Amino acid sequence: MAALSRRSLLQAAGAFAIKKTRRTDIRLKEVRFAFEDFHYRTPYKFGGMLADRVTLLNVTCAVEDGGGRSAHGFGSMPLGNIWSFPSRSLSYETTLGLMKELAGRIAKIAGSYREYGHPVDIGVALEPEYLKAAADITLAHKLAEPIPKLCALVTLSPFDAAVHDAYGKLHGLNCYATYGPEFMGNDLGHYLGPEFAGEYLNQYVLRDPVPKIALYHSVGAADPIVASDIRKRINDGLPETLPEWIEYNGIKRIKIKLNGDDLGWDVDRVVSIDRATTETQARLTVREWFYSLDFNERCPNVEYLLGFLRRLKQRTASGFDRIQYIEQPTKRDLEKDRRNVMHEAAKIRPVVIDESLTDVEALLRARDMGYTGAALKACKGQSQVLLIAAVAQKRKMFLCVQDLTCPGASLIHSAGLAAHVPGVTAIEANAREYVPEANKPWADRYPGVFVVRDGFMRTSDLTGPGLGT
Repeated sequence: MAALSRRSLLQAAGAFAIKKTRRTDIRLKEVRFAFEDFHYRTPYKFGGMLADRVTLLNVTCAVEDGGGRSAHGFGSMPLGNIWSFPSRSLSYETTLGLMKELAGRIAKIAGSYREYGHPVDIGVALEPEYLKAAADITLAHKLAEPIPKLCALVTLSPFDAAVHDAYGKLHGLNCYATYGPEFMGNDLGHYLGPEFAGEYLNQYVLRDPVPKIALYHSVGAADPIVASDIRKRINDGLPETLPEWIEYNGIKRIKIKLNGDDLGWDVDRVVSIDRATTETQARLTVREWFYSLDFNERCPNVEYLLGFLRRLKQRTASGFDRIQYIEQPTKRDLEKDRRNVMHEAAKIRPVVIDESLTDVEALLRARDMGYTGAALKACKGQSQVLLIAAVAQKRKMFLCVQDLTCPGASLIHSAGLAAHVPGVTAIEANAREYVPEANKPWADRYPGVFVVRDGFMRTSDLTGPGLGT
Protein backbone atom coordinates (compact mmCIF):
# COMPACT_ATOMS: atom_id res chain seq x y z
CA MET A 1 0.00 0.00 0.00
CA ALA A 2 1.48 3.33 -1.00
CA ALA A 3 2.31 5.71 1.82
CA LEU A 4 0.30 8.90 2.13
CA SER A 5 2.62 11.75 1.22
CA ARG A 6 2.36 15.48 0.85
CA ARG A 7 2.86 15.02 -2.90
CA SER A 8 -0.11 12.64 -3.14
CA LEU A 9 -2.17 15.13 -1.17
CA LEU A 10 -1.35 17.87 -3.65
CA GLN A 11 -2.15 15.55 -6.55
CA ALA A 12 -5.45 14.66 -4.95
CA ALA A 13 -6.21 18.35 -4.47
CA GLY A 14 -6.48 18.72 -8.22
CA ALA A 15 -9.46 16.35 -8.25
CA PHE A 16 -11.72 18.38 -5.96
CA ALA A 17 -14.21 19.47 -8.60
CA ILE A 18 -17.58 17.77 -8.25
CA LYS A 19 -17.94 15.71 -11.43
CA LYS A 20 -21.22 13.83 -11.43
CA THR A 21 -24.51 14.59 -9.78
CA ARG A 22 -25.96 11.77 -7.66
CA ARG A 23 -29.53 11.41 -6.55
CA THR A 24 -28.44 12.12 -2.97
CA ASP A 25 -26.43 15.24 -3.82
CA ILE A 26 -27.46 18.71 -2.76
CA ARG A 27 -26.72 22.27 -3.65
CA LEU A 28 -26.94 25.45 -1.64
CA LYS A 29 -29.94 27.70 -2.14
CA GLU A 30 -29.49 30.31 0.58
CA VAL A 31 -27.06 31.21 3.37
CA ARG A 32 -27.67 33.55 6.28
CA PHE A 33 -25.69 34.41 9.39
CA ALA A 34 -25.98 36.39 12.61
CA PHE A 35 -23.88 37.15 15.67
CA GLU A 36 -24.65 36.58 19.32
CA ASP A 37 -22.62 38.04 22.21
CA PHE A 38 -22.07 36.78 25.74
CA HIS A 39 -19.87 37.85 28.65
CA TYR A 40 -17.96 35.26 30.67
CA ARG A 41 -18.96 34.74 34.30
CA THR A 42 -15.24 34.76 35.08
CA PRO A 43 -12.21 35.40 32.81
CA TYR A 44 -10.41 32.44 31.28
CA LYS A 45 -6.61 32.73 31.06
CA PHE A 46 -4.70 30.67 28.51
CA GLY A 47 -1.64 31.30 26.40
CA GLY A 48 -0.83 34.38 28.46
CA MET A 49 -4.15 36.02 27.49
CA LEU A 50 -7.47 36.61 29.24
CA ALA A 51 -10.78 35.91 27.53
CA ASP A 52 -13.84 37.54 29.10
CA ARG A 53 -16.40 37.51 26.28
CA VAL A 54 -17.48 35.51 23.26
CA THR A 55 -19.18 36.24 19.97
CA LEU A 56 -21.02 33.32 18.40
CA LEU A 57 -21.35 33.09 14.64
CA ASN A 58 -24.70 31.41 13.90
CA VAL A 59 -25.33 30.22 10.35
CA THR A 60 -28.46 28.91 8.66
CA CYS A 61 -28.59 27.54 5.15
CA ALA A 62 -31.15 26.08 2.78
CA VAL A 63 -30.24 23.20 0.44
CA GLU A 64 -32.10 21.26 -2.23
CA ASP A 65 -31.56 18.04 -4.14
CA GLY A 66 -32.12 17.40 -7.83
CA GLY A 67 -35.68 16.34 -7.18
CA GLY A 68 -36.61 19.64 -5.62
CA ARG A 69 -36.68 18.49 -1.99
CA SER A 70 -35.26 21.05 0.41
CA ALA A 71 -34.09 21.31 4.01
CA HIS A 72 -32.54 23.84 6.34
CA GLY A 73 -29.36 23.45 8.36
CA PHE A 74 -27.82 25.26 11.30
CA GLY A 75 -24.24 25.71 12.48
CA SER A 76 -22.73 27.72 15.30
CA MET A 77 -19.21 28.43 16.53
CA PRO A 78 -17.51 30.95 18.80
CA LEU A 79 -15.31 33.42 16.95
CA GLY A 80 -12.33 32.62 19.14
CA ASN A 81 -10.13 35.41 17.83
CA ILE A 82 -7.85 35.45 20.90
CA TRP A 83 -6.87 31.86 20.13
CA SER A 84 -7.12 31.73 16.34
CA PHE A 85 -5.76 35.21 15.59
CA PRO A 86 -3.34 36.14 18.39
CA SER A 87 -1.78 39.49 17.55
CA ARG A 88 0.77 41.81 19.09
CA SER A 89 -0.30 44.75 16.96
CA LEU A 90 -4.06 44.32 16.42
CA SER A 91 -6.65 44.80 19.15
CA TYR A 92 -9.34 42.31 20.16
CA GLU A 93 -11.97 44.49 18.49
CA THR A 94 -9.93 44.64 15.28
CA THR A 95 -9.35 40.90 14.93
CA LEU A 96 -12.98 40.20 15.81
CA GLY A 97 -14.08 42.76 13.22
CA LEU A 98 -11.92 41.08 10.58
CA MET A 99 -13.51 37.71 11.37
CA LYS A 100 -16.96 39.26 11.06
CA GLU A 101 -16.01 40.75 7.71
CA LEU A 102 -14.69 37.37 6.59
CA ALA A 103 -17.96 35.75 7.68
CA GLY A 104 -19.81 38.12 5.35
CA ARG A 105 -17.59 37.23 2.42
CA ILE A 106 -17.89 33.50 3.16
CA ALA A 107 -21.68 33.83 3.21
CA LYS A 108 -21.61 35.42 -0.24
CA ILE A 109 -19.27 32.77 -1.63
CA ALA A 110 -21.31 29.90 -0.23
CA GLY A 111 -24.61 31.53 -1.15
CA SER A 112 -23.59 31.85 -4.79
CA TYR A 113 -22.20 28.31 -5.12
CA ARG A 114 -24.57 26.20 -7.19
CA GLU A 115 -22.72 22.93 -7.78
CA TYR A 116 -24.33 19.72 -6.55
CA GLY A 117 -22.42 17.41 -4.25
CA HIS A 118 -22.02 15.78 -0.90
CA PRO A 119 -21.26 18.21 1.97
CA VAL A 120 -17.63 17.04 2.12
CA ASP A 121 -17.26 17.77 -1.60
CA ILE A 122 -18.83 21.19 -1.14
CA GLY A 123 -16.67 21.96 1.88
CA VAL A 124 -13.46 20.88 0.15
CA ALA A 125 -14.35 22.79 -3.02
CA LEU A 126 -15.16 26.02 -1.18
CA GLU A 127 -12.35 26.09 1.38
CA PRO A 128 -9.77 27.53 -1.09
CA GLU A 129 -12.24 30.29 -1.95
CA TYR A 130 -12.75 31.06 1.73
CA LEU A 131 -8.99 31.21 2.28
CA LYS A 132 -8.63 33.51 -0.73
CA ALA A 133 -11.27 35.78 0.80
CA ALA A 134 -9.18 35.96 3.99
CA ALA A 135 -6.11 36.86 1.92
CA ASP A 136 -8.10 39.53 0.07
CA ILE A 137 -9.18 41.11 3.36
CA THR A 138 -5.57 41.11 4.51
CA LEU A 139 -4.58 43.04 1.38
CA ALA A 140 -7.56 45.38 1.49
CA HIS A 141 -6.75 46.44 5.05
CA LYS A 142 -2.99 46.40 4.44
CA LEU A 143 -2.55 44.25 7.52
CA ALA A 144 0.98 43.76 8.80
CA GLU A 145 -0.14 40.33 10.01
CA PRO A 146 -2.15 38.21 7.59
CA ILE A 147 -5.34 36.55 8.76
CA PRO A 148 -4.10 33.09 9.82
CA LYS A 149 -5.46 29.96 8.20
CA LEU A 150 -6.59 28.77 11.64
CA CYS A 151 -8.68 31.93 11.99
CA ALA A 152 -10.24 31.38 8.57
CA LEU A 153 -11.11 27.78 9.51
CA VAL A 154 -12.84 28.92 12.68
CA THR A 155 -14.87 31.42 10.66
CA LEU A 156 -15.86 28.99 7.94
CA SER A 157 -16.65 26.12 10.35
CA PRO A 158 -20.29 27.03 11.14
CA PHE A 159 -21.02 27.44 7.42
CA ASP A 160 -19.60 23.98 6.74
CA ALA A 161 -21.50 22.58 9.74
CA ALA A 162 -24.77 24.03 8.51
CA VAL A 163 -24.40 22.21 5.17
CA HIS A 164 -23.76 18.85 6.88
CA ASP A 165 -26.70 19.52 9.17
CA ALA A 166 -29.02 20.33 6.27
CA TYR A 167 -27.87 17.30 4.30
CA GLY A 168 -28.68 14.92 7.15
CA LYS A 169 -32.06 16.55 7.67
CA LEU A 170 -32.90 16.30 3.99
CA HIS A 171 -32.28 12.56 4.12
CA GLY A 172 -33.78 12.09 7.58
CA LEU A 173 -30.50 10.80 8.98
CA ASN A 174 -27.84 11.81 11.41
CA CYS A 175 -25.00 13.19 9.33
CA TYR A 176 -22.66 10.43 10.57
CA ALA A 177 -24.85 7.93 8.73
CA THR A 178 -24.19 9.75 5.43
CA TYR A 179 -20.46 9.20 5.00
CA GLY A 180 -20.56 5.89 3.09
CA PRO A 181 -20.53 5.08 -0.65
CA GLU A 182 -24.32 5.19 -0.87
CA PHE A 183 -24.08 8.95 -0.26
CA MET A 184 -20.54 9.96 -1.21
CA GLY A 185 -19.62 9.93 -4.88
CA ASN A 186 -15.90 10.10 -4.10
CA ASP A 187 -13.83 7.71 -2.04
CA LEU A 188 -11.16 8.94 0.34
CA GLY A 189 -8.51 8.41 -2.31
CA HIS A 190 -10.04 11.42 -4.09
CA TYR A 191 -9.11 13.64 -1.15
CA LEU A 192 -6.17 11.85 0.46
CA GLY A 193 -4.35 9.99 -2.29
CA PRO A 194 -3.90 6.35 -3.33
CA GLU A 195 -3.35 4.95 0.16
CA PHE A 196 -7.07 5.57 0.81
CA ALA A 197 -8.37 4.37 -2.57
CA GLY A 198 -11.60 2.43 -2.19
CA GLU A 199 -12.16 3.59 1.39
CA TYR A 200 -14.89 5.90 2.66
CA LEU A 201 -15.37 8.04 5.73
CA ASN A 202 -17.84 5.57 7.21
CA GLN A 203 -14.85 3.30 7.86
CA TYR A 204 -13.44 5.98 10.18
CA VAL A 205 -16.58 7.20 11.95
CA LEU A 206 -19.23 5.38 13.95
CA ARG A 207 -22.76 5.35 12.59
CA ASP A 208 -24.09 5.41 16.17
CA PRO A 209 -22.51 7.52 18.93
CA VAL A 210 -20.81 5.96 21.92
CA PRO A 211 -23.21 6.24 24.89
CA LYS A 212 -20.89 8.37 27.01
CA ILE A 213 -17.51 10.04 26.88
CA ALA A 214 -15.20 11.32 29.61
CA LEU A 215 -15.32 15.07 30.22
CA TYR A 216 -12.20 17.19 30.71
CA HIS A 217 -12.67 20.11 33.08
CA SER A 218 -10.44 23.10 32.35
CA VAL A 219 -8.47 24.97 35.00
CA GLY A 220 -7.42 28.30 33.51
CA ALA A 221 -4.09 29.83 34.46
CA ALA A 222 -5.86 32.47 36.58
CA ASP A 223 -8.57 30.24 38.08
CA PRO A 224 -8.67 29.84 41.86
CA ILE A 225 -7.76 26.34 42.98
CA VAL A 226 -8.93 26.45 46.59
CA ALA A 227 -11.09 28.87 48.57
CA SER A 228 -8.13 30.90 49.85
CA ASP A 229 -7.30 31.83 46.23
CA ILE A 230 -10.62 33.64 45.76
CA ARG A 231 -10.47 37.42 46.08
CA LYS A 232 -14.21 37.94 45.69
CA ARG A 233 -16.86 35.28 45.26
CA ILE A 234 -19.23 35.43 42.30
CA ASN A 235 -22.06 33.83 44.31
CA ASP A 236 -24.06 32.77 41.28
CA GLY A 237 -24.77 29.25 42.50
CA LEU A 238 -22.02 27.58 40.44
CA PRO A 239 -18.74 26.21 41.81
CA GLU A 240 -15.82 28.60 42.16
CA THR A 241 -12.95 26.35 43.24
CA LEU A 242 -11.54 23.13 41.84
CA PRO A 243 -12.79 20.93 44.73
CA GLU A 244 -16.27 22.44 44.30
CA TRP A 245 -16.25 21.64 40.58
CA ILE A 246 -15.01 18.10 41.21
CA GLU A 247 -17.91 17.45 43.56
CA TYR A 248 -20.46 19.27 41.39
CA ASN A 249 -19.66 17.44 38.12
CA GLY A 250 -17.96 14.31 39.44
CA ILE A 251 -14.82 15.42 37.59
CA LYS A 252 -12.19 12.75 36.92
CA ARG A 253 -10.21 14.50 34.18
CA ILE A 254 -8.64 17.93 34.56
CA LYS A 255 -7.05 20.02 31.85
CA ILE A 256 -4.40 22.33 33.30
CA LYS A 257 -3.54 25.56 31.49
CA LEU A 258 0.12 26.48 31.98
CA ASN A 259 2.10 29.57 31.09
CA GLY A 260 5.16 28.02 29.46
CA ASP A 261 7.46 30.91 30.37
CA ASP A 262 8.04 30.27 34.08
CA LEU A 263 9.18 26.75 34.92
CA GLY A 264 8.82 27.17 38.67
CA TRP A 265 5.28 28.56 38.38
CA ASP A 266 4.20 25.83 35.97
CA VAL A 267 5.48 23.05 38.23
CA ASP A 268 3.98 24.66 41.36
CA ARG A 269 0.64 25.03 39.57
CA VAL A 270 0.38 21.34 38.73
CA VAL A 271 1.56 20.34 42.22
CA SER A 272 -1.10 22.57 43.81
CA ILE A 273 -3.84 21.24 41.55
CA ASP A 274 -2.76 17.67 42.20
CA ARG A 275 -2.77 18.25 45.96
CA ALA A 276 -6.26 19.75 45.97
CA THR A 277 -7.58 17.09 43.61
CA THR A 278 -6.08 14.23 45.60
CA GLU A 279 -7.61 15.48 48.84
CA THR A 280 -11.01 15.90 47.21
CA GLN A 281 -11.03 12.56 45.41
CA ALA A 282 -9.98 10.79 48.60
CA ARG A 283 -12.97 12.30 50.37
CA LEU A 284 -15.20 11.12 47.51
CA THR A 285 -13.50 7.66 47.46
CA VAL A 286 -12.46 8.13 43.82
CA ARG A 287 -9.29 6.21 42.98
CA GLU A 288 -8.61 7.04 39.35
CA TRP A 289 -8.40 10.38 37.58
CA PHE A 290 -6.22 12.01 34.92
CA TYR A 291 -4.65 15.30 33.89
CA SER A 292 -3.85 16.87 30.53
CA LEU A 293 -1.34 19.71 30.26
CA ASP A 294 -1.82 22.59 27.86
CA PHE A 295 0.92 25.15 27.32
CA ASN A 296 -0.86 26.76 24.34
CA GLU A 297 2.43 26.76 22.38
CA ARG A 298 4.15 29.00 24.97
CA CYS A 299 7.16 26.79 25.79
CA PRO A 300 10.28 28.40 24.29
CA ASN A 301 11.61 25.00 23.25
CA VAL A 302 11.22 21.27 23.82
CA GLU A 303 13.96 21.36 26.46
CA TYR A 304 11.64 23.45 28.64
CA LEU A 305 8.98 20.74 28.41
CA LEU A 306 11.42 17.95 29.21
CA GLY A 307 12.79 19.91 32.16
CA PHE A 308 9.26 20.57 33.38
CA LEU A 309 8.38 16.87 33.26
CA ARG A 310 11.54 15.89 35.14
CA ARG A 311 10.98 18.43 37.88
CA LEU A 312 7.29 17.58 38.17
CA LYS A 313 8.06 13.89 38.60
CA GLN A 314 10.46 14.78 41.41
CA ARG A 315 7.85 16.92 43.16
CA THR A 316 4.85 14.61 42.74
CA ALA A 317 5.40 11.18 41.23
CA SER A 318 1.71 10.32 41.56
CA GLY A 319 0.66 13.57 39.88
CA PHE A 320 3.11 12.89 37.06
CA ASP A 321 1.67 9.38 36.61
CA ARG A 322 -1.80 10.87 36.12
CA ILE A 323 -0.81 12.89 33.04
CA GLN A 324 -2.73 11.43 30.11
CA TYR A 325 -1.41 13.70 27.34
CA ILE A 326 0.26 17.04 26.59
CA GLU A 327 -1.11 19.59 24.12
CA GLN A 328 1.04 21.51 21.69
CA PRO A 329 3.84 22.93 23.85
CA THR A 330 5.78 25.02 21.31
CA LYS A 331 5.07 27.49 18.49
CA ARG A 332 2.36 26.73 15.95
CA ASP A 333 4.46 27.51 12.86
CA LEU A 334 6.15 24.12 12.59
CA GLU A 335 7.99 24.99 9.37
CA LYS A 336 9.83 27.76 11.19
CA ASP A 337 10.28 25.69 14.35
CA ARG A 338 11.70 22.46 12.97
CA ARG A 339 14.27 22.16 15.75
CA ASN A 340 11.63 21.60 18.41
CA VAL A 341 10.81 18.00 17.63
CA MET A 342 8.77 16.02 20.16
CA HIS A 343 10.27 12.53 19.81
CA GLU A 344 11.78 12.43 23.31
CA ALA A 345 8.78 14.04 24.99
CA ALA A 346 6.38 11.68 23.20
CA LYS A 347 8.22 8.72 24.70
CA ILE A 348 7.01 9.99 28.08
CA ARG A 349 3.42 10.93 27.19
CA PRO A 350 1.42 11.47 23.99
CA VAL A 351 2.10 14.95 22.61
CA VAL A 352 -0.92 16.28 20.75
CA ILE A 353 -0.91 18.75 17.86
CA ASP A 354 -3.52 21.50 18.20
CA GLU A 355 -2.94 25.07 17.00
CA SER A 356 -0.79 23.84 14.09
CA LEU A 357 -3.40 21.35 12.90
CA THR A 358 -5.05 23.15 9.97
CA ASP A 359 -5.08 20.35 7.37
CA VAL A 360 -3.87 16.83 6.68
CA GLU A 361 -0.49 18.04 5.47
CA ALA A 362 0.04 19.79 8.82
CA LEU A 363 -0.82 16.54 10.60
CA LEU A 364 1.81 14.66 8.60
CA ARG A 365 4.39 17.37 9.25
CA ALA A 366 3.67 17.24 12.98
CA ARG A 367 3.93 13.47 12.99
CA ASP A 368 7.32 13.70 11.28
CA MET A 369 8.37 16.02 14.11
CA GLY A 370 7.42 13.54 16.80
CA TYR A 371 3.84 14.49 17.67
CA THR A 372 1.90 11.33 18.44
CA GLY A 373 -1.63 12.70 18.88
CA ALA A 374 -4.17 15.02 17.31
CA ALA A 375 -6.68 17.37 18.92
CA LEU A 376 -9.81 17.21 16.81
CA LYS A 377 -11.89 20.38 16.90
CA ALA A 378 -15.26 21.15 15.38
CA CYS A 379 -14.07 24.74 14.93
CA LYS A 380 -11.77 23.64 12.11
CA GLY A 381 -14.67 22.54 9.91
CA GLN A 382 -16.59 19.27 9.82
CA SER A 383 -15.31 18.34 6.35
CA GLN A 384 -11.69 19.05 7.19
CA VAL A 385 -11.69 17.44 10.62
CA LEU A 386 -13.20 14.19 9.35
CA LEU A 387 -10.43 13.85 6.78
CA ILE A 388 -7.85 14.58 9.46
CA ALA A 389 -9.48 12.00 11.74
CA ALA A 390 -9.24 9.34 9.03
CA VAL A 391 -5.52 9.92 8.49
CA ALA A 392 -4.83 10.08 12.23
CA GLN A 393 -6.60 6.77 12.80
CA LYS A 394 -4.69 5.05 10.00
CA ARG A 395 -1.50 6.35 11.61
CA LYS A 396 -2.72 5.01 15.00
CA MET A 397 -2.38 8.42 16.66
CA PHE A 398 -3.79 9.38 20.06
CA LEU A 399 -7.06 11.29 19.64
CA CYS A 400 -8.98 13.74 21.79
CA VAL A 401 -11.61 16.39 21.10
CA GLN A 402 -10.82 19.86 22.35
CA ASP A 403 -12.90 22.94 23.02
CA LEU A 404 -13.15 26.54 21.88
CA THR A 405 -15.32 27.35 24.88
CA CYS A 406 -18.15 25.99 22.75
CA PRO A 407 -21.64 26.62 24.14
CA GLY A 408 -25.04 25.54 22.91
CA ALA A 409 -25.20 24.20 19.36
CA SER A 410 -21.42 24.35 18.98
CA LEU A 411 -21.06 22.01 21.96
CA ILE A 412 -23.59 19.61 20.43
CA HIS A 413 -21.46 19.67 17.28
CA SER A 414 -18.27 19.05 19.26
CA ALA A 415 -19.85 16.30 21.36
CA GLY A 416 -21.16 14.60 18.23
CA LEU A 417 -17.66 14.59 16.77
CA ALA A 418 -16.22 13.10 19.96
CA ALA A 419 -18.92 10.44 20.15
CA HIS A 420 -18.59 9.32 16.52
CA VAL A 421 -14.81 9.17 15.98
CA PRO A 422 -13.38 5.86 17.21
CA GLY A 423 -10.53 6.12 19.68
CA VAL A 424 -11.35 9.57 21.06
CA THR A 425 -10.35 9.40 24.72
CA ALA A 426 -12.21 12.41 26.10
CA ILE A 427 -13.85 15.73 25.32
CA GLU A 428 -13.08 19.11 26.80
CA ALA A 429 -16.16 21.27 27.42
CA ASN A 430 -15.59 24.44 29.43
CA ALA A 431 -18.50 26.72 28.44
CA ARG A 432 -20.32 25.40 31.52
CA GLU A 433 -17.54 27.06 33.56
CA TYR A 434 -17.05 30.34 31.73
CA VAL A 435 -20.20 31.15 29.74
CA PRO A 436 -23.05 29.03 31.19
CA GLU A 437 -25.61 31.64 30.14
CA ALA A 438 -25.14 30.57 26.51
CA ASN A 439 -25.91 26.96 27.43
CA LYS A 440 -29.23 27.62 29.15
CA PRO A 441 -31.51 27.39 26.08
CA TRP A 442 -30.03 23.97 25.27
CA ALA A 443 -29.77 22.27 28.65
CA ASP A 444 -33.36 20.97 28.84
CA ARG A 445 -33.19 19.57 25.30
CA TYR A 446 -29.86 17.77 25.81
CA PRO A 447 -29.45 17.14 29.55
CA GLY A 448 -26.91 14.37 28.97
CA VAL A 449 -24.55 16.83 27.29
CA PHE A 450 -25.16 19.91 29.42
CA VAL A 451 -25.80 18.36 32.85
CA VAL A 452 -22.79 16.35 34.02
CA ARG A 453 -22.78 14.61 37.38
CA ASP A 454 -20.32 11.70 37.19
CA GLY A 455 -17.55 13.09 35.02
CA PHE A 456 -19.06 11.75 31.81
CA MET A 457 -21.03 13.43 29.05
CA ARG A 458 -23.99 11.34 27.86
CA THR A 459 -23.96 11.26 24.07
CA SER A 460 -26.35 8.41 23.26
CA ASP A 461 -29.12 10.89 22.34
CA LEU A 462 -27.07 12.55 19.60
CA THR A 463 -28.81 10.52 16.90
CA GLY A 464 -31.24 13.08 15.48
CA PRO A 465 -31.16 14.26 11.86
CA GLY A 466 -28.18 16.31 10.75
CA LEU A 467 -25.75 17.30 13.49
CA GLY A 468 -28.41 16.62 16.11
CA THR A 469 -29.21 20.28 16.76
